[in-house]
Amino acid sequence: QVRLEESGGGSVQAGGSLELSCVISGNPVCAHIVHWYRQPQGKERVMVATLADGGNTNYADSVKGRFTISRDNAKNTVLLQMNSLKAEDSAVYYCHVPQEGSSWWCRPALPSWGQGTQVTVSS
Repeated sequence: QVRLEESGGGSVQAGGSLELSCVISGNPVCAHIVHWYRQPQGKERVMVATLADGGNTNYADSVKGRFTISRDNAKNTVLLQMNSLKAEDSAVYYCHVPQEGSSWWCRPALPSWGQGTQVTVSS
């Protein structure tokens, strides 16, 4: 089983910063690819950032240059640093590990989602 727990959400004014954390437990070695998704109230869940083995990253156009995804392997944690926050960044943010890219023995434990953390940006 791969368990994900997000934290770090909160309320901030536009232009401010927050850092979200996703702690991976159970079988963290199975998390070869980690995504951050967000879901604004009443809207669909969309991917905002991806980190894959080797340090490859990918970002949604809406957050490029403002958000940074990184990993602290010693703490089994994936971080999402969010700067220059805007009101439209307000959403519940989720950590996600897909089956894609995982070893065959990890697949029964995936995909995995965290419970989400709320980010509210006031303008």
